Amino acid sequence: MAVEPFTSGASGRINALFSVRALRALMMLVNAVVLLLLLPFRGQKRAAVGSSGEKVGKDEKQESGRKASSSAAVVRVPAAMVPWRSAAVVVDQEAATRRALAIRRVVQDNDDATVREFSLFVSARGDTLFTQSWTPVSVKVRGLVVLLHGLNEHSGRYSAFAKQLNANGFKVYGMDWTGHGGSDGLHAYVHSLDYAVADMKIFLEKVLAENPGLPCFCFGHSTGAAIILKAVLDPKVEAQVAGIILTSPAVGVQPSHSIFVVLAPIISFLLPRYQVGVANKKGMPVSRDPEALVAKYSDPLVYTGFLRVRTGYEILRITSYLQQNMNRLRVPFLVLHGTDDTVTDPQASQKLYEEAASTDKTIKLFEGLLHDLLFEPEREAITNDIIQWLNCRV
Repeated sequence: MAVEPFTSGASGRINALFSVRALRALMMLVNAVVLLLLLPFRGQKRAAVGSSGEKVGKDEKQESGRKASSSAAVVRVPAAMVPWRSAAVVVDQEAATRRALAIRRVVQDNDDATVREFSLFVSARGDTLFTQSWTPVSVKVRGLVVLLHGLNEHSGRYSAFAKQLNANGFKVYGMDWTGHGGSDGLHAYVHSLDYAVADMKIFLEKVLAENPGLPCFCFGHSTGAAIILKAVLDPKVEAQVAGIILTSPAVGVQPSHSIFVVLAPIISFLLPRYQVGVANKKGMPVSRDPEALVAKYSDPLVYTGFLRVRTGYEILRITSYLQQNMNRLRVPFLVLHGTDDTVTDPQASQKLYEEAASTDKTIKLFEGLLHDLLFEPEREAITNDIIQWLNCRV
């Protein structure tokens, strides 16, 4: 069966985001916004000219006002110009629908070897975040793994992986970060990845409080790996974590031209939620397993739309920060990357391995593999590598 390749992640979409065609479209939108902002001032100017050219008495104005009110003229506002509150309601409803689906999947997961549960917690910003856990039934828990998914996906996609960790004595916790899965926010819109970093720190504290005395590891994929990396650069988090596992980490995502680094913050400020329609879904497959691709992109909790401008800028911002602070990383880590990954750069993972100050560090580059390593045909071997690394550190 011929299957159209799909894409996910950040790199190629960011290149498309800042293409010449995309910039022209954005500049046209900026011009339109400026003109709309100027319309009220132009109207006031014309009104002033009219009042100076025609002397209308007070009685005449009152009479005209009475006539206008008696005619009961109705001003109709187009749907596109409904106040912002209505748009917020739509976003809240959409997030509630996603959350209900995420909860239903947890409740309906009947596995004799694993107890799967969900919980909600409120962030410092007032957003409700969806989290879940996988606990082994008959295997003694020897350690913890806190899992962060990648851009556009959700923690539930890693259920099979979590259950494999359960079978080896690891209790797993997953968090859907802002705008993803069952958590609040416009789907796949990230106003600031620092929010996700702060949420991850709070979630980590909750996990440690529930499981005192157990070693805790963090697993992150793609942008989720970038979030974990920035979190563990905090000395307080570094002291709480026994090690981190990173698959296809987003530490090497760059736009196609350096000028876009200057333009990105401006465009993301003016049109943060604008979706760029030039991202090419046929250019960057993320897995060589056709069934895994179909399962991913038929999942309503996986975002398949075009990258939002602010989200793209936030990815550029966190990768730039990590590039400048790799030498501050001191926790033990395992990084895994496919050499044919076209979403994030495997050479950046090599640079992370070389520059990190960690004395316990391991890198594995898989020849010919793509971005979603745990959904490649070789997923069992990759999972075994991760479990072996964990077993040696418990």
